[in-house]
Amino acid sequence: MEPTNLHEVLSAVYDEMMPMCADMAAVAKGVAGLGALFYVAIKVWQALSRAEPIDLFPMSRPFAIGICIMFFSTLVLGSINGVLSPVVQGSHSMLEDQVLDMNELQQKKDLLEREAMLRNPEMAYLISDDEFDKKLEELGWSPSDLVTMSGMYMERQMFEVKKQIRDGFREFLEILFQAAALVIDTIRTFFLIVLSILGPIAFAISVWDGFQSTLTQWLTRYISVYLWLPVADIFSAILAKIQTLILERDIEMLADPDFIPDTSNTVYIIYMIIGIIGYFTVPTVTGWVIQAGGAGNFMRNVNQTASKSGNIAGAAAGSATGNISGRLLK
Repeated sequence: MEPTNLHEVLSAVYDEMMPMCADMAAVAKGVAGLGALFYVAIKVWQALSRAEPIDLFPMSRPFAIGICIMFFSTLVLGSINGVLSPVVQGSHSMLEDQVLDMNELQQKKDLLEREAMLRNPEMAYLISDDEFDKKLEELGWSPSDLVTMSGMYMERQMFEVKKQIRDGFREFLEILFQAAALVIDTIRTFFLIVLSILGPIAFAISVWDGFQSTLTQWLTRYISVYLWLPVADIFSAILAKIQTLILERDIEMLADPDFIPDTSNTVYIIYMIIGIIGYFTVPTVTGWVIQAGGAGNFMRNVNQTASKSGNIAGAAAGSATGNISGRLLK
């Protein structure tokens, strides 16, 4: 299954779990009703004890919260998701445009890179079977030609091994990159489902005097977690834009007939490592937009995971590009 399909599955899971809010709403009605009774009683008793007129406006708060609990899925979640959905769609369309441009440029670069390598006599026979056969036909059967022929076979085999190692390492980083995005989206979906299902309970508890901040905390946390996906899409779009600019510059250089391309893809590997680490900063960046408390332990674990991921990816990059490739070039 493609990673994009997994993101769609997570979105479907969220939609499928939303009806469970109705079950919690039934429990929340009792909690909110009892809290409203005590809330109104205390306000009336305070006014009577002080011989003051009864202010009815503050007493409308528990009834307004009760209406929100009764129609939680449509009135609360529907309103919040309806406001924030355009943000998600806009950031996702931005990402799709950048990825589409990058894929087109990557195909063009691969074609120009192969043509440039075919122009180089020292590289042409390594990537083209026709050039390899042509060079073999130019050799005779003398001892020196046989030695040269054996060296060509070994050199081509080493080139293939080096290419397979490089491609394998690149695929490994691409898997880690996609896994990081899925980790963020999966945790986001889990948090949204828990906040949505237990939302009526949070609203009901906020009716009780002394727990009013529960309502605002729930709203800030839900909005903050909901914005993880747009922030992740914007981060991916920035990386795609940087890679697009690099590809455009490489295409300009490949247009020069005398230019010899570098097939190590070092810059691409570096940005993949940056992307893997950067995905775990999404909750922090979102916290700058919407300040939400109560996620300290999670943020500390995310930062530790990002640090460990960076150390592992950096060590793997140094080993693969510095040690292994260096031995193959000898």
